[in-house]
Amino acid sequence: MNIIETEKINQLLDIYQDLLTPYQRKIMTDYFQEDLSLKEIAENNNISRNAVFSLIKRVEKIIKNYENKLHLLEKQEKINNIIENCGNCTKEQLVEKIKKINE
Repeated sequence: MNIIETEKINQLLDIYQDLLTPYQRKIMTDYFQEDLSLKEIAENNNISRNAVFSLIKRVEKIIKNYENKLHLLEKQEKINNIIENCGNCTKEQLVEKIKKINE
């Protein structure tokens, strides 16, 4: 997995982590944020390395599916882009541009 894909998974986890089970969240945090290896996670949780790998792939699919349906990361990126490129906008203009994202 390249750094761009890893960053996207981290962003998706930030948004959708509350929709995961505590166990799923722990494994994903250990792997993506704590940078533990599959072997370390397996040893810490008394499971096989393959079980860790399978869980990570399954949860990646779950959070990508959430994003495909809800588009929260996409909307967040659009809002950030509007804010960055709207230096001289009034508050009202900024609010109006952001409202259009949800239409």
